[in-house]
Amino acid sequence: MIAFLSEYGMFLAKVATLVVAILFVIGGIAATASRGRQKAGQDGELKVRHLNEEFEDLKDSLEAEILPEAQRKKAHKAKRKQEKLEAKQKKKAGTEDKVEPRLFVLDFDGDVQASAVDHLRREISAVLQVATQNDEVLVRLQSPGGLVHSYGLAASQLRRIRNSGIKLTVTVDEVAASGGYMMACIADRIVAAPFAVIGSIGVVAQIPNFHRLLKKNDIDMELMTAGEYKRTMTMLGENTEKGRAKFQEELEETHQLFKSFVRDNRRGLDLDKVATGEHWFGSQAKELGLVDEIMTSDELLQLRQSSHALYQVQWEAKRKLGERLGFSLESSLQRAVEKFWHRGSQRQIH
Repeated sequence: MIAFLSEYGMFLAKVATLVVAILFVIGGIAATASRGRQKAGQDGELKVRHLNEEFEDLKDSLEAEILPEAQRKKAHKAKRKQEKLEAKQKKKAGTEDKVEPRLFVLDFDGDVQASAVDHLRREISAVLQVATQNDEVLVRLQSPGGLVHSYGLAASQLRRIRNSGIKLTVTVDEVAASGGYMMACIADRIVAAPFAVIGSIGVVAQIPNFHRLLKKNDIDMELMTAGEYKRTMTMLGENTEKGRAKFQEELEETHQLFKSFVRDNRRGLDLDKVATGEHWFGSQAKELGLVDEIMTSDELLQLRQSSHALYQVQWEAKRKLGERLGFSLESSLQRAVEKFWHRGSQRQIH
């Protein structure tokens, strides 16, 4: 009986592995096909949420549950009276047609490849069509960093807002490190939560090398290049000290460019102190000048609720069922890899 259960368990494990593999392949094909269509700009729509109305709905829903009916009616009557008074005052002052300042809220949840930049560029393009210099853009940024060129492009997208003369605020609730901070430093003002991870102004690169394994198994690997430094480091060939030195030199040059970029956007920052690759929590980062204020994005939105019209702008790609499945599998795998990758360097509280 035990032998039967063992064999049956192995059979189920093989079937499960095969099914997961097939779904992964199908998902990858669907995701690739979907990306090709998205690049043509055909499959997607811009969604706008009026956050003031949502906050009011939340308030009304809670009051309906906790306040007596008589008190609710009294509060509603006082609210209507106040609205009429404000409308009358605006009419008397001739400002009834004046548009109140608007705060456009964008979200950027970054991965290693900064793949959300495609949505970000569309959202910024839409906002810049209607925003005036009386308005403001708030970007809720979450990113541990990633590829230099990808985050360079993402930062350039935020630069478009500044170049248009529109105030830009970046909030960080969890992490804006490395490439994430490259984006954040563009802002007129950086607001971070007390325990948000900030900084990591540095450059890292690592590459496995299988040369000794191939040599041990009598497998030759031929690498032909034209140009002395066309390939400084390789995964399969034998790396040389000269190649390593050149690769390190390129890392240092990239780091200097990163530091110069931060210096241009955060005047007065002591880069010798903060551009060491270290990261700090929000409260520490404020003391170092990496951020301007300690506050969560939710607090900031509540503060602006009374003075601004709040609009969340989000570009949403349209996907069919197969494409959604593909992206779901791809995202799950990527999150698992990134979680494993960063687990060793993250501090945890238990």
